[in-house]
Amino acid sequence: MIFTYQIVSLGMIFYQNSSAVNNNEIQSLAKNEEGVVIRNGLPNSGQVTFSCNVDWGEEVIPDMLKIFDENQINITFFVSGKWAEKHPDLLREMYAAGHEIQSHGYSHKLCSQNSVETIKEEILKTEKVIMDIIGVKTNVFAPPAGNYDETTVELCRSLGYKLALWNVDTIDWREGSTAEVIKNRVLKKHLNGAIVLMHPKEETVKALPDLIREIKGKNLSIVPLYRLSY
Repeated sequence: MIFTYQIVSLGMIFYQNSSAVNNNEIQSLAKNEEGVVIRNGLPNSGQVTFSCNVDWGEEVIPDMLKIFDENQINITFFVSGKWAEKHPDLLREMYAAGHEIQSHGYSHKLCSQNSVETIKEEILKTEKVIMDIIGVKTNVFAPPAGNYDETTVELCRSLGYKLALWNVDTIDWREGSTAEVIKNRVLKKHLNGAIVLMHPKEETVKALPDLIREIKGKNLSIVPLYRLSY
């Protein structure tokens, strides 16, 4: 069974697949995901995590790092192994600045469209690449496009990995996503305990100063995923 989850305005989680999903199946899935899948932190944690998926966008990452440094915050970058191999110095800079580095797979393959052996190779190959560059072992996997299935969950469990999703999406890849649109899209959501998904895009970078200021103005701390209470 293949799942893509979406968060809607009422905060409910809907699983979409080719056939109807009954309550028993949803309960079974939730039990299967327990202890592995992370969608958000505790709603009263007073924390927000920025989760930035990186498979491109290296030209704007230095600007992102500068903004994060100026605002004294750290985030979690989920990088693809292929990208890390091409930009080892930038990865070192991200890590040296105090940001958490985790896995986005090696070559951005969708989990549900590939064998479990292929996805295992994607995760382990990226783990080695990152270890070789910054000496850190990854233990969280953000599946490309948030696409995963039950076998992905079991694979992560067997490898000692968490599977990271999100509950607030900048949708910064969509045409028309200006800095103002991105900012409003995020700020209208409940942010206490949120994991905010973003990518290294020019309009996202432009939105960051206002986003950070507004979030801090709500007395929320921006923390990397490993510090998020969930």
